[in-house]
Amino acid sequence: MSFELTILGNSSATPTANRHPSAQYLNFLDHHIIIDCGEGTQSQLRKYKIKKSKIEYIFITHVHADHILGLPGLLFSMNLMQRTTPLHIFAPASVFEIIDLFFFHAGTKLHFEIFRHLTNHTKTEIIFEDAFLKVTSFPLFHRVATSGFLFEERSRLRKINVNECERFHVPFTSFNDLKRGKDFISADGKTLIENHLLTFEKGEPLKYAYASDTVFDERVAASVEGVDLLYHECTFAHDKLDRAIETMHTTALQAGMIAKLANVKKLLIGHFSSRYEDLNVLLNETKTAFENTEIAEEGKMFEME
Repeated sequence: MSFELTILGNSSATPTANRHPSAQYLNFLDHHIIIDCGEGTQSQLRKYKIKKSKIEYIFITHVHADHILGLPGLLFSMNLMQRTTPLHIFAPASVFEIIDLFFFHAGTKLHFEIFRHLTNHTKTEIIFEDAFLKVTSFPLFHRVATSGFLFEERSRLRKINVNECERFHVPFTSFNDLKRGKDFISADGKTLIENHLLTFEKGEPLKYAYASDTVFDERVAASVEGVDLLYHECTFAHDKLDRAIETMHTTALQAGMIAKLANVKKLLIGHFSSRYEDLNVLLNETKTAFENTEIAEEGKMFEME
């Protein structure tokens, strides 16, 4: 599976007995990513059997506590586990100031290098790109500097025709090369099978957008236009619109409106206020504006191929 998203936390500022602050684990084309790192992220990684050692990239939207309090602890644990592999963190400058204070006052020297990538909440820009994945940050509209993230395939991988691969006795170890368009050549070099005989045509590149936290703003819809999957904050029901505007958050109805405006294929809602024990209240309201909506339920994995 080329895209696997596991929800680690879906609560807003205050955790509840069964909900944790914002955090997600994304495996996209073998890029192992944490998106936001609220309190309890380490425990959630352990609960859902995700190895901390696999994490290569961390993306932080903004400096509010429910999005960063898990980060210092995660970094300290990585250090205790004798990590030596570099880690890339994409975040506002203020996040690195906080991390540095933790390390300084704890007298801790890291065994691994952190590559610091500063995000700019005032504009849309590509912040990461390799042969397979591109990540773009875009402005969100909150009380502090906040960016959303768009993750997208650089080019779509081909799909394996399992039946034909079995018929030609193509080993599983060749599948990644086939997905990238290479022909199959047997180990002895005597057999060559053209790629199109063993794979299906590529579809459109997969796109996932993460938008939390923000007041309702149609500019967000423009930034996530046409994505396959959109995660959007949904802190309050619409009867709390005044509170949403005051705190610069989005209501359930407004999250659905953004998804509809952006013509996305599917919407996930999260960042729920602790006042809501029954999240179906928010789900049902969102669906009045955008039917193909699901709750970003903790522990649930969302997959795309």
